[in-house]
Amino acid sequence: MARTDHSFPAGSGSPAAAPAALRGRGAVTNVRHRFQRDDRVQVDDGWSGSGLPADFIDSVPDNFPSDASRVIPILPDTRQAPPAPKTTVTAEQARKMLSRNDSPDIPFEVAINPYRGCEHGCVYCYARPTHSYLGYSPGLDFETRLVAKANAVQALRAELSRPGYKPSPINIGSATDPYQPIERDWRLTRGLLELMLETRHPLTIVTKNGLVARDLDLLAALAEQKLVVVYMSITTLDAAMARTLEPRAAAPWRRLEAVRSLTDAGVPVGVLVAPIIPFINDESMEHILQESKAAGAHYASYTVLRLPWEVKTLFEDWLNAHFPDRAQRVLHRVEDMRNGRRNDPNFGSRMRGTGVWADLLRQRFAVATRKLGLNRHRLALDCSRFQPPAGAPRPAATDFPSPAGAQASSGVPFHGVSPAAGGAQGRMTRQLRAVAAGQLSLFD
Repeated sequence: MARTDHSFPAGSGSPAAAPAALRGRGAVTNVRHRFQRDDRVQVDDGWSGSGLPADFIDSVPDNFPSDASRVIPILPDTRQAPPAPKTTVTAEQARKMLSRNDSPDIPFEVAINPYRGCEHGCVYCYARPTHSYLGYSPGLDFETRLVAKANAVQALRAELSRPGYKPSPINIGSATDPYQPIERDWRLTRGLLELMLETRHPLTIVTKNGLVARDLDLLAALAEQKLVVVYMSITTLDAAMARTLEPRAAAPWRRLEAVRSLTDAGVPVGVLVAPIIPFINDESMEHILQESKAAGAHYASYTVLRLPWEVKTLFEDWLNAHFPDRAQRVLHRVEDMRNGRRNDPNFGSRMRGTGVWADLLRQRFAVATRKLGLNRHRLALDCSRFQPPAGAPRPAATDFPSPAGAQASSGVPFHGVSPAAGGAQGRMTRQLRAVAAGQLSLFD
């Protein structure tokens, strides 16, 4: 049984003050995000009960005066623990789907995420801080308050049909798992794959869910034309550890089973040992690579733990809740690989770390992949087959007219300007309308 070290005072970051772990959830609490101006803390003011168990409360003695104004009885605490947070999904209409990056650490330039948040609940997920942009906490909110981009396929179709679009391999799953449990009902990822097959567009997929095997028919058809590579993220082969690290992701053996199914169908598969966490799963690297190669994987990569923004607090609380005996040891080793900090955002070092321990991981990975025959060749996805989608629907321009009777100083009524008109053409249209209304001179 793990032993808690209380040699330092209880407080923020100490095992004694760590919140209790929640069954089926990765984060142990909601944390304040960096855009939040105020914070709310629950405080017991004593009015709801004594806070003491019923066994410790004595009844009022018989010899006490009967005057109720002179006696305040101590009542048993009948409060119950709050119910476990349930998963909710909200639909939204996305304005665009393609997000671009120029990071030298990432092997793709364009990405798609059909969902916001991820029910898998991986406590180490570097994408958790993105929930702050919605006003949600990167903690429990990230894995319980999900958002589905209901028009994902239509929005992407419109973007792929734009004149001058140049295809580049699109990654699906950079900030949220495209095969998380809600994909069974929403089927947005499958719709995107159907569009990719229709347009002959190359793509890569990153997931840690065996649900990817559901779309073998589409993936096999894409693979025949060298248009897809699937990367399965496997953090550990220990089922108990996986339930703690990533509580609602597929079990490790199911991920290996999906790798085998994809390989048998002719789909090229790689494995990501990501992230490697010191003293938690670092000893499993070679075993994961060995089992993945046996299942048919051709490629492999790894990253070390990243703790950007609020993830630092979430991960520390998780460590103190699940591994209080080694929490400080883990954090100190992370600092050893991050130049003395919990997180290193610099390109070139943020994915693999620096220092002696990072070099040791790099050497272990190189030896293991060489022995197993992984990464001997790289599949080049074919971008020459791309065909723009036929009959792609254009977004409807919605006019917002000015109030009835509103006129410019020249007496010419204002015209409604479409907010969808953007760029130079949109500015020119608005300027010409303003000139006609006497509001702007061509020489202004």
